[in-house]
Amino acid sequence: MNLLIFRATGGTGRQLVEQALDQGHTVTAFARSPRKLDLQHARLRVFPGDVLNAASVQAAMAGQEAVLSALGAPAGHKVPVRSEGTRHILAGMQHAGVRRLVCLTTLGMGDSQAALPFSYKYLIVPLFLRSAFADSELQEALIRQSPVEWTIARPGTLTNGPRTGTYRHGFPATEKNLKIKISRADVADFMLQQLHDATYLRRAASLSY
Repeated sequence: MNLLIFRATGGTGRQLVEQALDQGHTVTAFARSPRKLDLQHARLRVFPGDVLNAASVQAAMAGQEAVLSALGAPAGHKVPVRSEGTRHILAGMQHAGVRRLVCLTTLGMGDSQAALPFSYKYLIVPLFLRSAFADSELQEALIRQSPVEWTIARPGTLTNGPRTGTYRHGFPATEKNLKIKISRADVADFMLQQLHDATYLRRAASLSY
């Protein structure tokens, strides 16, 4: 499958690129700083571009069959990268006729808010992540309103641990004994599985150990 991966140089994005290549996909890695990827493969094309530039996003869509987005920004970053980037991605997909989108957001969005620990809900998010969460909320709203075939992955705190293939997904916000963390490698594993699985079609799935 021809895959277009956004924020390919980030932690989760790089996992998406490497695992997709291992699975035999042809990958276009969209990156503002292509040198950061530092990866070469016969089925890998690195596309230099800025997700905030609608024209460059649209140019990268040609010939793609599915899009995986791992957009994000540092805490406190004021530019709405997630929502504005997603707005451009959705417009580019519709223009190019690309139907499938698997997008990374975060646990705590929408009906998953109750799954967050007390410290996150009442201290960390209000004091440090207010802008990021507001941007992600708008991002999810844009996706839900679009006609594409979308799946949203909402992981807990991301770690650099290995891919285990053993994690919990699609659980209700009332689920008990969650660790509220998961490796980027396992998040990428889940996102790539959605390309061939309709279980979470037009749904959001929470992820955690």
